[in-house]
Amino acid sequence: MTGGRAPERPSTWSRLHVWFLGVGSLTLGWILVVVGALMMPLPGPGMIGLVSGVALLARHYAWARRVLDPLQFRAVEAAKYSVATIPRIIVSFLGGLWLFATGVLWCWSPTIPEFTVLGVGFGPELPAAGWGVGLGLAVSGSAAWALLGYSVWRWRVRPGRSG
Repeated sequence: MTGGRAPERPSTWSRLHVWFLGVGSLTLGWILVVVGALMMPLPGPGMIGLVSGVALLARHYAWARRVLDPLQFRAVEAAKYSVATIPRIIVSFLGGLWLFATGVLWCWSPTIPEFTVLGVGFGPELPAAGWGVGLGLAVSGSAAWALLGYSVWRWRVRPGRSG
């Protein structure tokens, strides 16, 4: 024996990290794409799920990179535009507040007056009332605030910094 040490086994965290970079990100990417696409017609963060899934799949597929590159460029340009003036920031914040408040209202599910629109009756409950829709709306509002905060920090507070 030469007195050398036995090679150390990789830690659980490093093995988990390697697994996620391969199989885990691929699986999560496809799940997010499918769930995001299903959530598109429903109130909720469907677009965020869809784009997040494509971003994870871009590590594995050339078609996903081709889809993601223009999306990324447009998203950055839209974020810069949305925080270019104080009134736009205020309107964006109020939009997030509206989403969050609507989500709380849908979770609470109060009784509403009965009415008809184009022959379709509504009431005494909110349409699709309950925790599922309410939570989706509240999460969308919270995501809007988080993205707005990041955009303000990135393109107004620290515009010359990369990252």
